Amino acid sequence: MARDEQALRLAVEKSAATLTAAGFPKMPARLLMTLLVAESGGLTAAELAQTLGVSAAAVSGGVRYLQTLGAVHRVAQHGSRRDRYELGEDSWFTASLKNSPLYATLAGLGEAVHDALGDDRSEAALRVQDMVDFYRFLEVRMPQLLEEWEGRRGAAAEAGDPGVAAAE
Repeated sequence: MARDEQALRLAVEKSAATLTAAGFPKMPARLLMTLLVAESGGLTAAELAQTLGVSAAAVSGGVRYLQTLGAVHRVAQHGSRRDRYELGEDSWFTASLKNSPLYATLAGLGEAVHDALGDDRSEAALRVQDMVDFYRFLEVRMPQLLEEWEGRRGAAAEAGDPGVAAAE
């Protein structure tokens, strides 16, 4: 089946909008999804700007954000002053979750709120404690889930499967 560029652009924008609705910054989300579908495995800043119809400054800021997450890295192009941006070797979502202190930070902030409430038995304190417990659970389980995911990806690659089947 031939690549449908119009449908692909729409799907990329919808995916980026969903990431944005979940709290991911808009421009980095658009850049991330654009790099994800790039046939060449990466694009220059000029190519990203042209593809998305945005300024070079917008691309620069978005790429810088993605680099801090470890989702994107810069690759120098021999014989050119332009750099190429590519997704990391580890999947972007795996790298970002594995290296993210988000759950521990949210749990710690929740604990500070809980302590400030003063009454451990109040309705508010019980709700906040539930939130803290949830984020502590994710903090512990996320690395285990990522290891399981990486194992499934590795097994699928060894079997020559281009995709990984959904969890049984």
